[in-house]
Amino acid sequence: MQGQILRERDDMILLDLGFTVLSVPRAEIAKMEKIAATVNTGSNVSASRGEDIYFVEPGREPLAVEKNVERVAEAVVQIQTASGLGSGFIINKLGYVVTNQHVIAGERELTVVVYRKKQDGLEKQAFTKVKIIAMNGFLDLAVLQIDDPAVDTLPYVPLGDSDSLTQGQGVFAIGSPLGFERSVSQGIVSIKSRESGGRWYIQSTTQINPGNSGGPLFNGRGEVIGVNNMKIAGMGVEGLGFSIPGNVLKLFLKNRDAFAFDPRNPNAGFRYLPPPAPPANKESPKEAP
Repeated sequence: MQGQILRERDDMILLDLGFTVLSVPRAEIAKMEKIAATVNTGSNVSASRGEDIYFVEPGREPLAVEKNVERVAEAVVQIQTASGLGSGFIINKLGYVVTNQHVIAGERELTVVVYRKKQDGLEKQAFTKVKIIAMNGFLDLAVLQIDDPAVDTLPYVPLGDSDSLTQGQGVFAIGSPLGFERSVSQGIVSIKSRESGGRWYIQSTTQINPGNSGGPLFNGRGEVIGVNNMKIAGMGVEGLGFSIPGNVLKLFLKNRDAFAFDPRNPNAGFRYLPPPAPPANKESPKEAP
């Protein structure tokens, strides 16, 4: 059989066959051989290729927005915290989720909500065992991991090349603006590199609102080419949405060890209860005359 090795243990390996994940005892394996992934461009069939902890899919077929939504929407999640919510997306079979750092900063309890299509409708799955793997406040990026055996069945999305974007190119976003989950908005790339505060962003006309933070910006092939981050709002202002370029995200993921989250570090972003206030000053007793 042929598949991608997800995890190796002393007694078995976990093999991704595409439609299911199989646990294979090592004692039953006669021979293991690595083969190179190939791309069949003649029939628009592409092979998913691992790049560190994320995937790319060369030759992925471009589709209309409504068709793209069908193939990528289930990998877009909602991130719930005690003080608010944001969006995110799954990037591999191990349950790694990308979002903005400001969505999870200072939080102790995180919930990742996944929306799965079933024959009788839509099923909402809430995962409460979520680990923070790494985060960076300047880049405003974070990567989480869903700590649950069911992650093997969750869909994920490939990352695209944000440097290949052109002005006027169509893009779309999926997220939870104002808590309205699974919302889709569409726009075009205004400029692929806009500087703000020492960082650069993809500026687009895609509607980005509170709750979209951390969600994906897709191109016409259904690849993530940006992480939705902020908008500029004001009287008479519209169509100014900003996303962190996908290639910046790739660098963050490849160098995640530099931003590894340590729960023992009091400066790592956990929210602590405020210290008790000191007692009110009492008037000192007066000396007897």
